[in-house]
Amino acid sequence: MYPESDDMDEYLGSDAIVDWQTPSVRQKAIELTQSLADEVAKARCLYEWVRDAIPHSHDAGLDIVTCTASEVLSHGTGICFAKSHLLAALLRAVHIPAGFCYQVLRLDPPDNNEPVLHGFNAIYLATLDKWMRVDARGNTNGINAQFNTQKEQLAFAMDPLADEFIYEAIFAAPVGSVVNSLKRYTNLSELWLDLPQSL
Repeated sequence: MYPESDDMDEYLGSDAIVDWQTPSVRQKAIELTQSLADEVAKARCLYEWVRDAIPHSHDAGLDIVTCTASEVLSHGTGICFAKSHLLAALLRAVHIPAGFCYQVLRLDPPDNNEPVLHGFNAIYLATLDKWMRVDARGNTNGINAQFNTQKEQLAFAMDPLADEFIYEAIFAAPVGSVVNSLKRYTNLSELWLDLPQSL
C-alpha cells in the first residue's frame, strides 16, 4: 500500500465529507481520547469505538443512508463507507493522519456474483513510522476485524481467483463514486441494489 499524496497534511484535512471541524465530531474525538497520551492508544480507541459503537446500517436493519462524518455520528449508524468517513474524521481531529482504502469483493456467490466495492481506512502512526489498514465496518456474522500493528486483520479475506483485490492506494479523500452513491439515495434498501462496483 502507498499514500496517493506525499503531503501528510492532506490526510489531516477537514472537508464536506470528513468534517472533523464540526463541533460534535471534534468533541467526540477529544472525549474518547482525552485520558490517553499515546498516539497508538488513541488510534486503537477511536477505531474500536467506531467499529463497535456505531452499528453497520445493513446489519442493524436500519433503512437510512448517512455519508458525512457528522451525519454518521448524529444518526449513530452507517455502512462501511460512511463509518470510514467518521473514523477518519475522529482520527484527524486528534492530529492522526488517516486515509481511505477500497476493496473489490464478490459477496454471497453464487446467487449474486457481481463485484461490490467495500471501504475502510488506513492510519499513519508517526511513532511507528508506518501506515496500517483497519476495517471498522463492524464485527457481525463471524467477522473479526482488529486493530493490529503487527499483522493486518481486515473484515474480509480475499479470493484472487474470484478477482477480489484491494486497491493499493491510500486516498486522502473519499472517492467520488462512493460519495455520489451515498448522496443519491436516502433509503438503504435502494442504495443496496446500486452499490458502487469499482472506483
